[in-house]
Order: sequence, then structure tokens, then C-alpha cells
Amino acid sequence: VQLVESGGGLAQPGGSLRLSCAASGFTFSSYAMGWFRQAPGKEREFVAAISWSAGSTYYADSVKGRFTISRDNAKNTLYLQMNSLKPEDTAMYACVKRKRSTTSSPVDYWGQGTQVTVSS
Repeated sequence: VQLVESGGGLAQPGGSLRLSCAASGFTFSSYAMGWFRQAPGKEREFVAAISWSAGSTYYADSVKGRFTISRDNAKNTLYLQMNSLKPEDTAMYACVKRKRSTTSSPVDYWGQGTQVTVSS
């Protein structure tokens, strides 16, 4: 299993970024996926999750209404569209694969992460 994130970088407050996660080594369309983040000196936190068919999505309260998780099963790619970014969104963002098709299943693989920095 390989999960390779891209799309991080520097954004201004109020700006947008779109993260991508290219997945390989497993049948992407059969599994739920998600995003977590970790800021320096803080614990890792859940950001968003999506079921195998994209029929169910879940978000942390801190990003609800600003971030959108999506997937393209034909391209084996997971996305996180981040709008209205705030300085507190600054963190390393990691793509995760879950053990089964539902968002409630545990995480079994992690990507290396991509850094997002929100600053003026």
C-alpha cells in the first residue's frame, strides 16, 4: 500500500488549497479513506473521512463548512479541498486508508503527509 500526498504549501488566511492523495497497492474503490492532521506540539486530529462510494462523508467540527473531502475511484485519488483557511489550519496533513469500506472502520495505513502553512 502506498499513499502519496501532494498539494500542500503556503496559503494566506482566507485562501484555498487542494490536497491530493495518490493511492496504489490495493483496490482503492473498496475502502473508506480520510485525512488527519498534526500541528507542531499538538496531538494528531481527525479532519475528514469518506466511505468507499463517497456516499458518506464526515468532518471535524473545526473544518465543517470549509473543507470538502472527495474521491475519484477511477483515478485512485483522494482529495481535500480547503477553503477559508485559518492560521490554526497550519499542520502536516496525512492521507489514511481504513480497514473496510465504512468510515467507522479503523485506520490501517498512513501517508507521509504534506505540510500546509497558513500565514500572511
